Amino acid sequence: MTGKELGYIRQAHLLGQLSGDGPFTKKCHEELERQTGARRALLTHSCTAALEMSAILAKMKPGDEVVMPSFTFVTTANAFVLRGAVPVFVDIRPDTFNIDETKIEAAITKRTVAIVAVHYAGIACEMDAIMRIARRHNLMVIEDAAQGFRAAYKGKHLGTIGHLGTLSFHETKNVVAGEGGALLVNAAGLVERAEIVREKGTNRSRFFRGQVDKYTWVDIGSSYLPGELIAAFLRAQLEASDRITSGRLKIWNKYHSAFSGRWTPDRIQLPHVPAHCTHNAHMYYLVLPGLKARSGFIEKMRGLGINSVFHYVPLHSSPAGRKFCRAAGGMPVTNRAGTGLVRLPLWLGMRPRDVDSVISGVLSWAKTL
Repeated sequence: MTGKELGYIRQAHLLGQLSGDGPFTKKCHEELERQTGARRALLTHSCTAALEMSAILAKMKPGDEVVMPSFTFVTTANAFVLRGAVPVFVDIRPDTFNIDETKIEAAITKRTVAIVAVHYAGIACEMDAIMRIARRHNLMVIEDAAQGFRAAYKGKHLGTIGHLGTLSFHETKNVVAGEGGALLVNAAGLVERAEIVREKGTNRSRFFRGQVDKYTWVDIGSSYLPGELIAAFLRAQLEASDRITSGRLKIWNKYHSAFSGRWTPDRIQLPHVPAHCTHNAHMYYLVLPGLKARSGFIEKMRGLGINSVFHYVPLHSSPAGRKFCRAAGGMPVTNRAGTGLVRLPLWLGMRPRDVDSVISGVLSWAKTL
């Protein structure tokens, strides 16, 4: 916690509105719009909810296709599968593990409706190239910036470059609310419908602005609002986001300074941040030579009292991925990340000696390679 969370929760209780879109939700909307520059920010109960809203706003229907990476969380695909669409997986870049923009165009068919750019580890996809492809083919671009709050591409906040962007405030993220997320609406023509979809398909937002004398059911939608206690907690976190990001970057930079130049990428690969990207220190990972090496590394760290974990199982190799999706071409880089990538501890409460212990453990294990 940053120090204000419990006080704000108490205030929310005293104000007497615990359901969504109360005073704290509105403050979070204002703060998100200020920090990101989004045209409209709408708090949701999760990034999953924001992605599901994106699928509705993109008017997904059965048989439509969405180009995305396989190396991502299940929600990125599932949100579109729920609308009957087919995720089409393309491989990722070997340097950032983001979608390989050079492979997107070959995966586009007459059924393609959207491209989903997942900003892995808070490091931006090549958005200029992706937006050019989208314009050529008249496609919507949805940014899955679940890990990307306070990160940027050429000075633009992740989630504000495509037509829609989604953020996560899950407890595993940098800025947290336990569960929580946000939809960033950047295309002016989608703002009003986004409000309707979020409010169960009603024009309730227009009613509260005094634009209509009653609200009613006008479109499809669902209940995507978080309660005010979640928003109160999040407000405190948003206010402290500068301090949170700065603290995480210190840890990330200490890892990177200790490991840079020690190994060739075929032995141990480190994160790569392109010069035009500003990252948020969401995670620090290593890519090891394969599953056997990674399993040995995790076991070695566990013996030292250090929790290191792998990340995504690539969706194209999952049972549901094989059933509902398809791959466009081979996935060698995705498969390598799926078997070799391991994350090191990185959270705001780590003390310098904790970081030193992790570094020592990694260096000790690397001698056995």
